[in-house]
Order: sequence, then structure tokens, then C-alpha cells
Amino acid sequence: MRLNSVSKIYGDKAALQDLTLDIEEGKITAVLGESGAGKTTLLNVIAGNLPFEGSVEGAGKVSYLFQSPKLLPNLTVEGNLKFVLAKENHKNIALMLRKVGLEGKEKAYPKELSGGERQRVAIARAFLFPHDVLLMDEPFSSLDLSLKRSLLMLTAELWREQRETVVFVTHDVHEAALLAHRAVVLHRGRICFDTPIAGDVVRDFFSHPSEEDALVRALIPE
Repeated sequence: MRLNSVSKIYGDKAALQDLTLDIEEGKITAVLGESGAGKTTLLNVIAGNLPFEGSVEGAGKVSYLFQSPKLLPNLTVEGNLKFVLAKENHKNIALMLRKVGLEGKEKAYPKELSGGERQRVAIARAFLFPHDVLLMDEPFSSLDLSLKRSLLMLTAELWREQRETVVFVTHDVHEAALLAHRAVVLHRGRICFDTPIAGDVVRDFFSHPSEEDALVRALIPE
């Protein structure tokens, strides 16, 4: 996927400025930056949710994983998954629920689930929905440390099965260093830092990858 000279202006503020970026197929690219750097705007441009200047090539069909689960409260777990799938794909639901640890919760409603279980449903939905690119907008940011570790590892396991293209917005350098193959830092709508991250996902949650220091320096310039 390639973004060519992409710009997005809100009034007198440039959320993205002449941004060109190649996103490698079958890899996880993390996008970091301070609030207002253009991270979520970038995802919305890729998804085709916003008018913009420039072009996006090769995005295809996208699936979205949000910070909050965004489940429909009047539908069961199974119903929420069926809602986004064509009928011929309903057969995949039972296996996915086993993978995300929700076997036996098919008939539960969102209000009957814990916060972590609701996010597992959202992860299942994102991976089940047929797509070419998965967009993740800070899906782990509101979780406690133990749950974050569990869901990061789950996401990595599901990614390994499909090896899809992922664009992962986060403000957490540790998440980026654990889950991504590459990290891009935005500043005022432009790329100010771009680095590969060594090794395969997920790295040891308790490790301190060397790339974290470089990302911190890029996010907090002297």
C-alpha cells in the first residue's frame, strides 16, 4: 500500500502535510505521535472515510479495531459477529471464539461481559471481517497491564495465522516495539522518524527493545 503526497486540512490546521508512505504488505506498521499529530486522520484516510488531497493505492478492503469495542448492545456475542459477516462466513465464528477464549459466551450480551471480554469480541470481529488491511486505533490503551499483555499476545497469534497488512496507531512505544515490524513517528502531520524493529512479533513483554529509546527520543525532541 502506498500513500502519495497525502494532505488533509481542517480549517487552518493541517492534520497531514504532503505525506508519502509505503506500507509493506503482510507486516505490522506502528504509527506514533503526540495528540494532534495526525495518527487517527491517517487511518481515516486509508479507510476512505475522509476527503483528502493526494492518493492512496492498494488499500483495498479495510477492517477496523478501535480503542473501545463498539459492540451493538442489543446483539449477543454471536450476533455482533454475524452482523458484519456474509452468511457464508458465519461458519467461521465458532472457531474464532475458541481462539479468542470466548467459547461458551456465544449467547451473552455485551453488558454481561467484562471489559477484556468485550475487547476480545472486537478483536474477533476485526480479524473475521474479510479485509486486505487491518487498521488498529489504540485498541490496548485503556487496559490494565495484565490484560494488555494478554490481548497483545492474542493479536499477534491471530496475525501470524493470516499475515495481513496492519497499520497500528498507538501512543505507547512499548506496544509498538512489541507488536510492530516498523514504527513511524508523525509530528504535525509529517513523518519525522521511521525505523524497522528487529525480530518477529510478539517480543518478550518484559524486555526493553533497543528501538524503544529511539522512539522516545523521536517523540520528545530536545
